[in-house]
Amino acid sequence: MPFDPQKLERAFAFDPDTVHDLRERWSQLITRAVWGELKTETIGAVPRLRKRLLELGENLRSLLSDRAWIPHERERVKGAMAASLNLRDSLQQTDRAAKLLNGGTDFEAFEAEYLAFRKTLLAFVEHHEKIWGDLLESLYDDAPHPHPDED
Repeated sequence: MPFDPQKLERAFAFDPDTVHDLRERWSQLITRAVWGELKTETIGAVPRLRKRLLELGENLRSLLSDRAWIPHERERVKGAMAASLNLRDSLQQTDRAAKLLNGGTDFEAFEAEYLAFRKTLLAFVEHHEKIWGDLLESLYDDAPHPHPDED
């Protein structure tokens, strides 16, 4: 049975204020990582952090991409779930890179901004993952179930 078209549309209706906030926060982080003074005792850690932040932004962009062009609704939802998993993986890698920072005049501001971004991002992702998961589950709830005595 296909998805309810209204539920599907709502599943991809990202709150524009939250999306704008995430984009702005990410832009501030990448700017501070590139132009700010961040220090670490690990050689190459700051360039690696910059790379991880860029990947994080790219994965966020992928998650927010319009999937209306995908003809099969189930594949549209599965694609969004895969993008969400990629975003989570990227966030985890960025977390590891950020943990290596330990100084610089912009360290405290970067850390506070990163933690606030991370919290907002995870709330956003978890909200949509639940909606997408519920949509996928609804496909199986409507499917005929074999009788327990049948084997």
